Amino acid sequence: MDLGLAGARAIVTGASRGIGLACTRALVAEGASVALVARSADDLEAAAASVDGTTLALVADTTDDDAVRAMVAQVVDAWGGVDVLVNAAARPAGGGGVPSLTELTDDAVTGEFDTKVMGYLRCARAVAPAMIAQGAGSIVNISGLNARRTGSIAGTIRNVAVAALTANLADELGPHGITATCVHPGMTETERIPQLLADQAAARGVSEAEVRRGLESTTSLRRLITADEVADVVVFLASPRSVAVTGDAIGAGGGQRGVVHY
Repeated sequence: MDLGLAGARAIVTGASRGIGLACTRALVAEGASVALVARSADDLEAAAASVDGTTLALVADTTDDDAVRAMVAQVVDAWGGVDVLVNAAARPAGGGGVPSLTELTDDAVTGEFDTKVMGYLRCARAVAPAMIAQGAGSIVNISGLNARRTGSIAGTIRNVAVAALTANLADELGPHGITATCVHPGMTETERIPQLLADQAAARGVSEAEVRRGLESTTSLRRLITADEVADVVVFLASPRSVAVTGDAIGAGGGQRGVVHY
C-alpha cells in the first residue's frame, strides 16, 4: 500500500533515539523529509547520520515555547510547510522506581506534565498555522499504556492528558483537514532495555532473563514490541490513508492481557 507520504514534510520530536528515531527512519523510508528535534546536539548529529534520506537536525527543548516556535519556523523556511508532526519528546516510563503517594512530590508530576503534555501542546500550537494554511496535516502524539492502568500517578496523569489533548486537537483542527491521533506504546524494545533489565535484576536479586520473561508475560503476544513496530503504526496514522481515524488513542504494546477496550 502506498501511504501517500512521498514528499511530505515532517517534524519528529524526541528523534535522537528510541521510538522517535524509529519513526524518523520509517517516515524517510516512505519518502518524507524529516526534521529531527531533540535537546542534545551531539545525539541529534549521530541520529541524523544514521538516517538515509532528507533530514534537518534541529536542537530544541519542548519545555521552551520560544525554542519550539523557532524550530517550526526553521522547518517552514526550509521546506515551505509542515505536513506531519510526531510528538515523542518525553522521559521514558519504567526507568526507575515509582514513588508512593506520600513520597510523590509536586515537581515529579508537574515536570512530567510540562515535558510531555505541555511540550506536545507547544509543538501542535506552533505547527497549526502552517497546516491550517495548506488545509491538511496530521499530528501523532506518542503517549503510553500507563493511560489505561494504575501504578504510577504521574505516568497515568501525563498519558491520559495526552489522550485528552489529542481529542481536543482533532475536534478543533478537523474542519481544516488536519487529523490528530494518540499512540499508546507499552514497554518497548529500544536501546534502553538492556540497562533497564540489568537494573531491575539487581534490585530484585533475579536474573535478567527472569525480568524479561516477566515483562513479556504482560503482553498478549508474550514478547515486547519493537520501536520499529510502533513506528509502523505511527507512520500509518501520519499518512493520508488513516484519515478515518482521528481524535482516538491506539494501543501499540502487543496487547494488554485481561483488559477489554470497546
